[in-house]
Amino acid sequence: MAEWGTGLLQLYLLVLHQPGIIDRVAVVPFSKGQSFRCTFVYHTDVVFYGAQNFFIMIVYTLIALAAFCIMEGITWLTHRFVMHGFLWRLHEDHHKKGTGFFEKNDAFFLIFAIPSWLCIMLGSMLHAYWVVSIGAGVTLYGLAYFIVHEIIIHQRFKLFTRSNNRYIKAIRRAHKMHHKHLDKQEGESFGMLIVAKKYWEQQKIPH
Repeated sequence: MAEWGTGLLQLYLLVLHQPGIIDRVAVVPFSKGQSFRCTFVYHTDVVFYGAQNFFIMIVYTLIALAAFCIMEGITWLTHRFVMHGFLWRLHEDHHKKGTGFFEKNDAFFLIFAIPSWLCIMLGSMLHAYWVVSIGAGVTLYGLAYFIVHEIIIHQRFKLFTRSNNRYIKAIRRAHKMHHKHLDKQEGESFGMLIVAKKYWEQQKIPH
C-alpha cells in the first residue's frame, strides 16, 4: 500500500475520472480540522491510467498540430484555385480595395470556420476526440491567419506597425507582391505562414 497527500491526489483522480479507481480509495481523516490521507490498494492502476491519459493527450496534441500544418497547404490551394477561381467575385474587393472596413472577402472566414466548428461539435457528440483535435488545429490556424493577414499585413487593427522582425517583413513583402496583381489570372505567393526563400533573402540584415 502507498500513502499519498490527499489534496493534489484527489484532484488528480477527479480529473482522470476513470471508472473503478475512485472506488478503490479510502479517505481517512487524521483528526478534526486536519488534512486527509488516501490509501490505495492498487496504486499501480493509478500510474497506469495516468500514463494512458498522458499518452492520449500527446496524440491529440500531435493531431491538432498536424491539422494546423496541413491547413497551410489547403490555404494555398484554396487561395490559388478557389479565391482566384470560381469565387473570385468574393475575393476581388480584397485586391481592389474600396472604402469601408468590411469586404466581401471576409465571407471566407465563415467558410473556413464551418468545417472546424463541425469537427469540434460532431467529434464531441460522437466521442471521436481525434476529430475534435482536427477542428482545434483548424481553429488555431484560423486564429494565426487572422493575426498574420488582417493585423500584421493589412493593418486592419493598428498593431506591429513598425516591427523590424525579419519574418514579419518577409511575409509583408510576399503579400505585397501578391497584391500587385489586380486580376485573378496571374499571381504569386498564395500561401500565408510559409514565405518563399527569395523574400527571406530580401530581408537580410546588412553587415
